[in-house]
Amino acid sequence: MRDHRRDGIPHGNLPLELDAFVGRATELAKLTGALDSGRLVTVTGTGGVGKSRLAARAAARCAPGGGVWRVELAPLRDEEFVDYAVVEALGLTDHTTRLPRETLFAHLAEQELLLVLDGFEHLVDACAALVTDLLGRAPGLRVLAVGRRPLGVAGEQLVPLAPLGPEEAVELLTVRAGQRHLTFGYDADLDEDHREVRELCRRLDGIPLAIELAAGRLGALSPGQVLQRLDDRFRLLTGGDRTALPRHRTLRTAIGWSHELCTPPERLLWARLSVFAGSFDLEAAEYVCSGDGLPGDDVLDVLSALLAQSVLTREESLAGVRYRMLGTVRAYGADWLEATGDATRLRRRHRDWYVGLATWCELEWFSPRQGEVAARVDAELPNLRGALEHCLTEPDEAHLGQYLAGALWFHWIGCGRLSEGRHWLEQAVRLDAEETAGEQPRLKALWVLAHVAILQGDTVPALAALQECRQEAERSANPTAVAYAEHRTGCLALVTDDMPRAEALLSSALHRYREIGELNSNVLMGQVELAMTRAFQGDLPDAVRLCEDVRQVCEDHGERWARGYALYVLAYAAWSDGDPVRARELLADCLGSAHRFRDQLGSVLAVELLALVTVAQGDAAEAAVLQGAAGRMWPSVGLPLFGSAHYNAPHELCEAAAREQLGDERYEECVRHGARLGRREAVSRALRRPGVPASLPAPRPAGRRAAGAGTAKPAASRTRKGGETAG
Repeated sequence: MRDHRRDGIPHGNLPLELDAFVGRATELAKLTGALDSGRLVTVTGTGGVGKSRLAARAAARCAPGGGVWRVELAPLRDEEFVDYAVVEALGLTDHTTRLPRETLFAHLAEQELLLVLDGFEHLVDACAALVTDLLGRAPGLRVLAVGRRPLGVAGEQLVPLAPLGPEEAVELLTVRAGQRHLTFGYDADLDEDHREVRELCRRLDGIPLAIELAAGRLGALSPGQVLQRLDDRFRLLTGGDRTALPRHRTLRTAIGWSHELCTPPERLLWARLSVFAGSFDLEAAEYVCSGDGLPGDDVLDVLSALLAQSVLTREESLAGVRYRMLGTVRAYGADWLEATGDATRLRRRHRDWYVGLATWCELEWFSPRQGEVAARVDAELPNLRGALEHCLTEPDEAHLGQYLAGALWFHWIGCGRLSEGRHWLEQAVRLDAEETAGEQPRLKALWVLAHVAILQGDTVPALAALQECRQEAERSANPTAVAYAEHRTGCLALVTDDMPRAEALLSSALHRYREIGELNSNVLMGQVELAMTRAFQGDLPDAVRLCEDVRQVCEDHGERWARGYALYVLAYAAWSDGDPVRARELLADCLGSAHRFRDQLGSVLAVELLALVTVAQGDAAEAAVLQGAAGRMWPSVGLPLFGSAHYNAPHELCEAAAREQLGDERYEECVRHGARLGRREAVSRALRRPGVPASLPAPRPAGRRAAGAGTAKPAASRTRKGGETAG
């Protein structure tokens, strides 16, 4: 029996390492609270996540008068020896013919102690039965179980342990490296060092065991060099502390311990689930992983078993219940999948599922489920990226990559992913693919690429893509692609201030859509864009008529995204007609919708116009703050206001009026204040009701007022030579 009273712990056999316990303050408080209030607490989590260390620290805090006694169950293979292991850990000797459980009953009946059962997951039935009997016979006993799954005993309190957060992981790496007297050039003030250390911890999934093993490599390698070698993380991360438990000395052994405890169906599903990137749902797992030894009807039960053993984690999201496998666990499964020779087939099934999902989501985007679609694609983005990469790198699958990149247009454009969308679309259109029946995937990828480039203010490649799309669509007699090419060419003319050409092209495209029976969010956006050409040329009544029609169609179909742009034009018209109250009401609805979809363009246009409305309502300082916030948002879309005089008109009018009222110095102070606002803060501030106080920079003595600044007038009422509206 080892006495730990020198550490402030009553007697027991707990081999604690109480120094340098990094992070886990919240989890430690939760665990100690559970131990104080309950008799059976189980810490669960994946291999190497730090369950044993956390349990040891909590046990030290909660040690009762009879001490803390730890039973290491990992080495046992036979359930019959569980009782003997507990007897041995307690240091009991009994030369009678009593069974070991009877010996435990007799010893524990009057004791107040904490029993730690560590590594019980492969002996769960025997341990559950023992714990039930002991707690029933020994009122002063408390049990802290540590394993990768629950015991399943009545009254059990579960404390699931997740990997470390980013800051905790970095702290652990630096502390452990320091304990080994290793230096690796980390300086939080140096961006490159900080980036590499944080990326290393992220790639290791925040798993303490993996981080501690990586710290041991920092004597010979820099963080950047460790990062480069992480593709073979199981070979790299070895050589753990020799005093650690055998199953914790290398990362492969730690993960392999879980693998050994799995049944053959569980191992098979583990391997097959490794094809998923990020999280996934049950339907995807059933489709992708079933067959050849694993019936579809069995997937749920086997998945539940992996969840119980902490191979998987369960999470709630806007897209519903989803499951996730840590990258380290996934890498182990991927090795097994390759060994089975089934990896290629599984990757193709994964691709098929996500091509089908993208098809469904594109159709459902024009429906009341638009918000659900946005959340679903956002949750599935890592898997969609994986499917895209597979299609664009595998021979004979280019057409599927083009199809998938084009089908996700609503996500690239409507949900704030312009840059990523352009990356995939440019890769897709560079590939040659055989023509398929009906609409050719490459033509769709071309016009979607052009649309993205237009919104980024990159007109030259946009025009090149549209010309190629139009020419090839006419050659192959594809009326749908012709209509979209013409539509997006009109959109390009709109943002480059060629209003007559924009009006003609957009009108023609809408006519083509009607002829082929096309109706969706893109078509409605074409009508909104036509309304913008009318508004910018001074025909506000017709712009209002077109957008009221769009709003009605959107409400009939449950569409929210295109409706937001229609509200923007209606708000522009209301402001131009001298009704800022109505304009603000419409813009609040518009901005709220765009923000929910993370549509950066819709958000920034609404904030710009809200700034103009705000100055018209007499709050020049707040208007300048909103302009500063919009200025920070524009670079994530493209060129500020596309470089368009028409789109820039509200900004210039607002700036002129605000400078007139505030003076140059005060105006610039407020703009700088707005530029410091994050996206959420900016939107929240823009939606603030007039008259509600908001923080502003402290005023300084006013500088000279802007020379020649006068009262702002609606852009539609100011003209220049040739009849164009002026900015």
